[in-house]
Amino acid sequence: MTTSSTPIKQALGAGELVLGTFVFEFATLGIGRLAAGAGAQFVIYDAEHTGWGWETLASLVATTRPTGAEPYIRIPVAERSAVSRALDTGARGIMVPMVESAAQAEQIVRWAKYPPDGVRGAAFGVAHDDYAAGDNVAYMRETNANTLVITQIETAGGLADVEEIAAVDGVDVLWVGHFDLTNSMGIPGRFDHPDYLAALDRVAEAARAHGKAAGFMAGGVPEAEMLIKRGFSILAYGGDLWVYQAALRSGLSEVRGLG
Repeated sequence: MTTSSTPIKQALGAGELVLGTFVFEFATLGIGRLAAGAGAQFVIYDAEHTGWGWETLASLVATTRPTGAEPYIRIPVAERSAVSRALDTGARGIMVPMVESAAQAEQIVRWAKYPPDGVRGAAFGVAHDDYAAGDNVAYMRETNANTLVITQIETAGGLADVEEIAAVDGVDVLWVGHFDLTNSMGIPGRFDHPDYLAALDRVAEAARAHGKAAGFMAGGVPEAEMLIKRGFSILAYGGDLWVYQAALRSGLSEVRGLG
C-alpha cells in the first residue's frame, strides 16, 4: 500500500502558483472531473455552508481522486470527528474555519496526522487508501507527509495570532476568509479598507516567513491579480454556483443583445 507524493504540496514548496475552485452547490458525480478538465489543481468541497452529509462528500471525493485534481473538504467546525471523517472519505486535505490560536492549530494538526505525529485513528483497506492492502506503517508515514492542512484566518483573533499559527509544524496554508474577517474587524464587506488590505499583507508575510502558503477564494481575475502581487500562492477561482451564474448571465446578455 503506497500513496504518491502530493503534487500541490510540492508545487507550493517550490513557490509555484496553485489554482483550483470551490464547490458549494452542484453535488454531481461529474463536478470534480469538470473542474479538473478545466485545469483546476484542487477542488474544495464545502461542508460549512452547505447541507451536505458525509455520504455526499464521500461520493464527490471518490469521483475527484482519479482526475489528478486534489479533493479537499472544508469541515464545518474544528472537531476531531470532522477531521477524521473528512480524511477517511479520501480527501487529500482539510480546510478548517475560524482558527484563532496556535494551540488550536496544533490540535488540528494532531487530529489530521497518524502516530507518531498525531492521534488520527487508524483504519486501512477503506476509501482513503483505495481499499488496498500493504505496508500500513509506510502508508501512515507517507500520508502524514502528504495531507494538506489549511487553517482559515477569518477573525480578528486569528489575525492577531497569525504569526504563531503560521509557525505551527504541519500547518500548510493560511487561508483568508475575507467576508468573515471584515465582519470580525468591524468593517463588513469593506474590501478596499486600509485595515483589511493590511490584514492581507500580514497573512501573506506570516506565511512567507514560516515557509507556508497564503490562500484565498478570488472572485475574479482582477482580485486574483491583486492577491498574487501581495504574495498569495494558492487561489480558488470562485465557486461553482457563482461561476455558472456569471457565465450564463454573460451569455444570455450577449444573445439578448442580438434581438
